Parts: sequence; C-alpha cells; structure tokens
Amino acid sequence: MNHILIADDEPSIGSLIEATLQGPEVSTTHVTTGKQVLESVQQKKFDLIVLDWMMPGMTGLEVVKALRRQPETTSIPIIMLTARGQLKDQEQAMQAGAHSYLMKPFSPLELLEKIQKILNERRAGKDNVVSLPAAKNMAAS
Repeated sequence: MNHILIADDEPSIGSLIEATLQGPEVSTTHVTTGKQVLESVQQKKFDLIVLDWMMPGMTGLEVVKALRRQPETTSIPIIMLTARGQLKDQEQAMQAGAHSYLMKPFSPLELLEKIQKILNERRAGKDNVVSLPAAKNMAAS
C-alpha cells in the first residue's frame, strides 16, 4: 500500500488528484495548509507528497525546507504542483529538495506517471513494482 499526502488549498484540485490515484494500492490523505502537512507526517508515514506551492500561512517551498530539516522526513519524495511557472521557481523548488515539479493546469496522466516513476525508483532494489490502476484506465481511454 502506498500512502500519498496531497496538500492543496483548492478542494477541486485535491479531489481530482485523489480520484486520479484511487485504487487498491493507494491511500491518500488531503490537507489544505502547510502546517497540516507537517502535522500529518508526524502522525503517519507517507511514501510521497504532492504539494502545492501557494497555500495559506506556510508556502509549499517553506514546507519542503522544513521537511528536509527533519531526519524522519528528509527522504520523502515531493512533487511540487503549482501555477508558478517561472524557471527560477522550479529551480528554487528543486534546490529546496523537491523531486519533481508540475505546473497547473496539469494533466492527471502526467502526474500519475511522475508518481509511478518516483515510487518505482524508490523500490528499485525490491521485487514489487508499483502499477497504479488509474494509469491503466487512463491509458486505455
């Protein structure tokens, strides 16, 4: 089971990501603030975080930096999902410790492919390869 934390203050985006990832191999948790991200990772182990940059209170970039300072969260892969499209923003996110960057509006299939790639890379030394059902459904349509 893959546990994925979705952090986006727009309920429709969170719901879209949850629907995209829905399947027997994935459980999702959706939060709407950076503070909730930091609280959630203390309560549960996540395999990946999909993180919006612009959220109330604490930005996604600040969250990435905070997660990278904590030994127990330093290795959680983070995909930044944001409307910030400047190259300098992408560079900032990657330098802070994000694994990948995807601009809004985004393709759910592209997000799914990024998630699968990251999770499979993390499991490269293990026998199990992640195949999320939604990817099969989307590829067929």
